[in-house]
Amino acid sequence: MAERDPVLAAVDLLAPAFEQAGLDELEVEVGDLRVRLARPRAQAPAAPPAATAAAPPASTPTGDGATSFGEPAPGMRFVAAPLTGVWYAAPSPGARPYIGEGDEIAAGQVLGLIEAMKLFNEIKSDASGTVTRILVEPGTLVKRKQPLLEVDPR
Repeated sequence: MAERDPVLAAVDLLAPAFEQAGLDELEVEVGDLRVRLARPRAQAPAAPPAATAAAPPASTPTGDGATSFGEPAPGMRFVAAPLTGVWYAAPSPGARPYIGEGDEIAAGQVLGLIEAMKLFNEIKSDASGTVTRILVEPGTLVKRKQPLLEVDPR
């Protein structure tokens, strides 16, 4: 079994407390490990939200500090965040988003970026199909395993 990156493990542990406390910045240093969480500075959204967009699934506490995001609509599936960080739908502010609702996507296609520890990680689809709902707004903190979008698989 592969050993988990200690930085990602620390981010996953600290993110819920960071979010609940409403902090703008948190920095923790233990030995050689240094983790800094910061809210993104206000910036123009990469794409305006669709006026008719469906509401994201309700999230509910599970009792263990995690959050449940419900189930996808019948016949649909979620594409989830592989790590905790800030979600960006476009490669830069003002640029065209990687994907939009109604777009056809292929497995391995870049869907967006997640910024974690000042690194931008390309998030690739693990499913092919049609994007039916985008569940997160650009610039928001997403947690590992949180659904990012809903796909009607082929």
